[in-house]
Amino acid sequence: METNLPTAPAIDNDPHPVAIVASRYNAEFTDGLLAGAQKELEALLPAAEIDVFRVPGAFEIPVTVEALCRRDSQRPAAIIALGVIIRGKTAHADLIATGLTESLSRSATSHLIPVIHEVLLVDHERDAAARCGLDSPINRGTEAARAAAEMIRLFRAIRP
Repeated sequence: METNLPTAPAIDNDPHPVAIVASRYNAEFTDGLLAGAQKELEALLPAAEIDVFRVPGAFEIPVTVEALCRRDSQRPAAIIALGVIIRGKTAHADLIATGLTESLSRSATSHLIPVIHEVLLVDHERDAAARCGLDSPINRGTEAARAAAEMIRLFRAIRP
């Protein structure tokens, strides 16, 4: 497990619409991801309009991301997908994670909108806690926000 976050990109004061789609399932962990992402976005993109969309579970994240990609007005400059899937004794978690990953990738590439995938698949709650706590040096929500800010900057250079 990586124990350091990537370096934060420079602050971008331009207004950008950013969407966060976060699962309510495993809220004790997902809420930490969401708080980390929001805090970092506010620091890196202070003029951004951040919309948060809560969905019941990880399975509902891809359809919500796709709907946001298809918006006629205010299409997001980036979308962050947040959730936590904890493996059990069946293959259900792996099936959800695989389908979700494929769907998010398809939405990103077909609509050319950066979709940052931070839906974590972990074996144990302790693994989730290590990656989701606000006091954790590797809060993956913070990492997702940094990736979103970097991709917004890159896409602005590609499509001025």
